[in-house]
Order: sequence, then C-alpha cells, then structure tokens
Amino acid sequence: MSTTELAPGANLAALRKERGWSQAYLARKASVSVSLLSKIEVGDRALTPAVAAALSKPLGLTMAEVLGKAAVARDSGEHLAALRSAVRDYDLPAQHEVHGDRIATALETARRFRDDVQLTQLLAILPKLLRDATTLAHSANTVEAWAGLSDVYSIVYWIAARHRWMDMADLAVTRQRWAVEQRANPLGAAMAARDRAGAYLNGGDFEGGLTIVDRAITAAQSSLSGQDRAFAVGVLNLRGMTLAGRLRDKAEGKREAERHVASAAAAAEWFDRDWNRHMIFGPQNTATHVLATRLDLGKPHEALSAAEDIDTVLDGLPPTRVASTRINMARAQLDVGDRDGALENLTLAWGVAPQMARIHPMGREVFRVVSSLHRRSNPELLRLSKLSGITL
Repeated sequence: MSTTELAPGANLAALRKERGWSQAYLARKASVSVSLLSKIEVGDRALTPAVAAALSKPLGLTMAEVLGKAAVARDSGEHLAALRSAVRDYDLPAQHEVHGDRIATALETARRFRDDVQLTQLLAILPKLLRDATTLAHSANTVEAWAGLSDVYSIVYWIAARHRWMDMADLAVTRQRWAVEQRANPLGAAMAARDRAGAYLNGGDFEGGLTIVDRAITAAQSSLSGQDRAFAVGVLNLRGMTLAGRLRDKAEGKREAERHVASAAAAAEWFDRDWNRHMIFGPQNTATHVLATRLDLGKPHEALSAAEDIDTVLDGLPPTRVASTRINMARAQLDVGDRDGALENLTLAWGVAPQMARIHPMGREVFRVVSSLHRRSNPELLRLSKLSGITL
C-alpha cells in the first residue's frame, strides 16, 4: 500500500486498516490523541515527520515507511534493479579498464541530476557509474578514487532516501563509510556521517542520529582546518538541527536545535556564498534549515518570519533545496491558516522540481490537506491533482 498513489495521511489510514486496528487502539499505542489521528486520516491535519515517527513504532515500521515508499517511473524498474545489483557487488570490481577522467565527468553529471532533481535521468546512469567507480577504487587504490566511490554511494543514498527505499538507503551509507575508510579522508568521513545520520532521521531514530552527528563534529574539528573544517562542521550541524527539531520532547528539541543553529551560523561565516562540495553549505542553506527546524518544533509563525526574504535566500540554490523549502513554507502557511499561500508555494515547488514534488511526502501531504480544506473550485488544485495523482 505504501506507494506514491497515497499521500502520507492516507497511507497511514491504509496501514492501520490492514492490521484491523481502530484509531483508538493505534493512538493509545503511539501516545497520540485520537482526535489528532482522526484529523490526519481524513485530511484535516498534515501527518508530520515527528508524529509519523511516533506512529511507526507500534506499526513495526520506519518513519519513512509510514510516510509511504515512492514508486519509480514506469520505465525505470530495470535501472533500479541494476542499481541494487551494483550495490551488492561492492567488492567485485570488473576486469576491464576504466578511466578516471570519464568517471569524474559521469560523477559531475550525477551531481547535477541530483541537484536539479532529475530523478529518472539520475537512476539511469547510477548503476554503471557505481560499477565503474568501484572498479577504479580497487585498481587505483588512491584517496581520490575511494573518495569518488564514497561520493557515488552518497548519491545512491540520496535517491534511495528521497523514495523512502530504506533498505537501499541503509546499505548505501554502510558502503559509503566503508569506502571512505579505505584511505584516510576526514572530509569524506564527515559527509558519510552526515548521510548515516540521515538514515537514522528517516528511520525515526532522532536521538541516535544526534549521537552520530555530535561524534562526527568532534572528529571533524580535530582532523580538519580552515574552510574544510567549517564546511564539514556546518553540514553536520544542518543535519543536527533537523534531527533536533523532530524530537518528541519539544523542550529538549529546542535546546538541541539552538545549539546546532548557533554552530552552523558560526561555520557559515566562513563563506560569502554557499559551497556545493558533496553537499551544500553556507549562509543560504543554513537559513533554509532554520526555517524547517522552526516548523518542526511547532513554531510556524517563527518559520515564516525566517522566510521573510525567502527569494534572496533561495537565489542561486539548486532546485533540490528550493523545492523542499517551498514545500516547508507551504506547510507553515497551512498551519497558520493561509491555504492560498500554501497552494501558491506548492505550485512554485512543482514548477522548479516537478519530479521531487511528486514524491516528496510533505509536498503530497500538504496538497492533500489543502485540497480537503478548500471550499471552492480552484483550477490550480485541479492541475496539481492531476500532476500528483492525488484525487480531490
């Protein structure tokens, strides 16, 4: 039942009914109110990541599975199977020669597809790129070759996490860490830890993810210097504030989040504009994460205040960041009762990254709630309904 045909709240209802559970039973097991669960299932309230994490435990699922796995495009099934096979064959390099310059070019193309959220194109090139990078790493056995392989696994993790394929995401971060440990690479180790903490995030284990982040920050501070250290520490703090914002204890979440916000802001002072090296970090991406964290902490007005100059903040950031931020703004506007504003930002998200908007769980969930609450005919609702596959 967990496919992109169902938005998260509707997917939750389907999962509960499959088990033959009443709303009262699930609510009691998850320690949430029956009223909230009912509103989520009928589309009057959005299913947030924190609530999804609480509900996932009695269901025996990850948070990502409650939000709903996304299906690949109809003609991408073979590419997905090939990618799974390449991930399994991590220690089986090919016998033919590969050229480092061609792999570097292919890796740069993969990064561009990731940043532009060209999911179909990315999935098509990843299996060969992963096999070639594996072969080069084993044959060259250099820091650069193993770092390149680690970067490919980071992209594999990214596409798996976007679709909520958590088995592949978990395996990818394990392979990423293994690759970066073959030759000392402190910056690569920080990026691997960031992705590993992301797997904890998607699994709903926010406390465990914070432990990974804090340990990696300590390591980066001792092993790196200058802008490399600021970049690594900054990227890790962005992950830390996201994890903190989703802690169930919001008082603790606020304390942890503010610690990571302050540390990220200090690291961002090293940069005039955001760097895009493996990940994106700088003052702009820090601002988008602060917005999202305020929202996760249940402070939508604060989130919208942080977005007052959002066009400037988003200027120059890649579509993957722009679309997710527009979706977060839509969620915040929905929380404060601005349905038209929420629909406008969803439309902007669809415009900049349609492939992401279609599979983004919160984008789909906010649209479901907006369409449920709207009391008048709206051409934009009809258009997005057709694009998303969510019926009005």
